[in-house]
Amino acid sequence: MDTLVTVLAGLLGLLVGSFLNVVIHRVPRAESLLRPGSHCPACSTPIRPWQNVPVLSWLALRGRCAACREPISARYPLVELATALLFAAVAARIGTAPELPAYLYLAAVAVALSVIDLDVHRLPDVIVLPSYAVGALLLAPAAAAGAGWTPALRALVAMAVLFAFYFALAWFYPGGMGFGDVKLAGLLGLYLGWLGWSAVVVGTFAAFLLGGLAGAALLVTGRAGRKTAVPFGPAMLAGALLALFAAGPIAAWYGGLLAPSA
Repeated sequence: MDTLVTVLAGLLGLLVGSFLNVVIHRVPRAESLLRPGSHCPACSTPIRPWQNVPVLSWLALRGRCAACREPISARYPLVELATALLFAAVAARIGTAPELPAYLYLAAVAVALSVIDLDVHRLPDVIVLPSYAVGALLLAPAAAAGAGWTPALRALVAMAVLFAFYFALAWFYPGGMGFGDVKLAGLLGLYLGWLGWSAVVVGTFAAFLLGGLAGAALLVTGRAGRKTAVPFGPAMLAGALLALFAAGPIAAWYGGLLAPSA
């Protein structure tokens, strides 16, 4: 059953990834997600259904528009593949637990926000703020189905703690932290808190570690200077996903370093 769920989640991820490409392109431009329908950004020719099959259509068209032959960015199939792989990994991690839809939603949001933040250095409120309600609504059935209300209460507390922590950072160091990151922090606290306090700690620490490594790599390669603004949202989301998959082993490893056995 778990294998079937993983496969189905991967296939769902391909479809969701195709929609996320629309979100990534249109949300920063404040465009409707519904109208007009999918079309070539170069010649505006509507995309036929057979030309909109995730990954396969891009390969069949050899990465070009069927009408004007302008190149279609490889990012489109890469977003679809990344979403599919992430959905499959989340399903393999969560299994058939009732909180699976909540974490699949988090995976989708992580892909969209990461690419948008890298593109325009923004974490749009139109995605982040409604996700608080969506996340809470998707986790509530899991609490009612047997997980109990302790994880739900911990999730709410962690949401408030991470929001306050990032708010303080943004207030005292406005050049290094944006309020988009603050709003995202609360959302990630909700999801990490459901998993446990070790996930909150690991996810938060990993965000700063990954962000620091990314900044150092950009400096070393000459792609950024000391005053270059580097988007922090992707590191926050990557840290949260790392905690989802490996918070337990990481916390145990670190605990072993602090208190080695005799």
